[in-house]
Amino acid sequence: MNANFEKIVVIGLGYIGLPTAAVLASREINVLGVDINPNTVETINAGRVHFVEPDLDIFVRGVVNANYLHASISPEPADAFLITVPTPFNKNHEPDLSFVEAAVKSIAPVLKKGNLIVLESTSPVGTTEQISKQLVELRDDLIFPHQDLKNPDINITYCPERVMPGKIIRELTENDRIIGGFTEQCALRAKKLYQLFVKGECIITDCRTAEMTKLTENAFRDVNIAFANELSIICDKLKINVWELIKLANRHPRVNILQPGAGVGGHCIAVDPWFIVNAVPKEAKLIRTAREVNDSKPNFIIEKIKSITIHFSNPTIACFGLTYKPDTDDLRESPAIEIVHQLLLTTNSNLLVVEPNIRELPFILSKYDQCKLVLIEKALEISDVLVLLVNHKEFVVLNEITFQNQIVMSVVSDHQPEPIIWLKSGKKSFRVISESINELAI
Repeated sequence: MNANFEKIVVIGLGYIGLPTAAVLASREINVLGVDINPNTVETINAGRVHFVEPDLDIFVRGVVNANYLHASISPEPADAFLITVPTPFNKNHEPDLSFVEAAVKSIAPVLKKGNLIVLESTSPVGTTEQISKQLVELRDDLIFPHQDLKNPDINITYCPERVMPGKIIRELTENDRIIGGFTEQCALRAKKLYQLFVKGECIITDCRTAEMTKLTENAFRDVNIAFANELSIICDKLKINVWELIKLANRHPRVNILQPGAGVGGHCIAVDPWFIVNAVPKEAKLIRTAREVNDSKPNFIIEKIKSITIHFSNPTIACFGLTYKPDTDDLRESPAIEIVHQLLLTTNSNLLVVEPNIRELPFILSKYDQCKLVLIEKALEISDVLVLLVNHKEFVVLNEITFQNQIVMSVVSDHQPEPIIWLKSGKKSFRVISESINELAI
């Protein structure tokens, strides 16, 4: 059943690490989850979860109660180690691998001959090779793949996650996995591990190709979203309904334009393409431009909102949704946060945030006295302008409300959302797309 994996350590218990640990533990494998946050460790050991993900709480509670999953702040000896820590970038869009390096350093003392190390964190090309080189400096008593390709003591592999928040548990088991071994032996050992819980195909390649595969997948999506976002800005200038345009264009049998949005968020699409640009800046022209288009889209939305608020001396703006996508509590790289923050900096407004998936505002917003986290009812009662930034399921009720003397900018689409505006002024009601906002007489 366990294919010689009696115990597995998962380093990093975030959006990928905890679900992975729980799914492995559900296969009756002893799993130790490691996280540097003591509160996270305590929460998991109590059978609870620290972020929103459908069905994850049921999985965690079950495997903790069955004594297959335990959490700790430090690793222990095991047969395999999965590294699922963040890989952010700095202000210059250069990759920050400090979390990966810290994870490698933490497991070095407990490594033994025959162990498998798998890096799942999205990483620049060459990171898996760097892990091998880092480890030889920490454990010169062991032989690593870059020293002996045929008979290393430790197998090292790269296997990127490719799941969607909100569907992580299902996609962890159903999606194909790309397994990039430092050597073929490394890849085959990792394949045995993933076949314990993956129903999809486990496809073997080398580690550099696997690293680039993950970056390519998200860069492809980023470029396609950028096309839709740029198209929406063009349509705004030309006074064309972008949604009607896309709907008509998509009737072509070989055209599939995505929906434009307020930007791109999340740790993957908003971050990964920069790893390619950083590695080959002269060659990655299209990928860089796509990133710049998507990063600039919140500014377009902000200007639309500001064009409304100038009609109020001291408006109260209610922003519905703060996460980067619907029905999650994931705030990473969220364009909604950027929009709220810039409104605080550039308008004389009071900001109300309605976000049912968080208990407190992120620090970047909480330091402003004029920004409050409130319930839907409070926002509807006292706001002058309503902006629906994230289409959470709790906000469906907004479509059924007759707004009283309020302007409503709504974000509703299947992909990244684009504003629609409801305007009620005096006795007249209007429902118009954002591209027509400058023609409204408020």
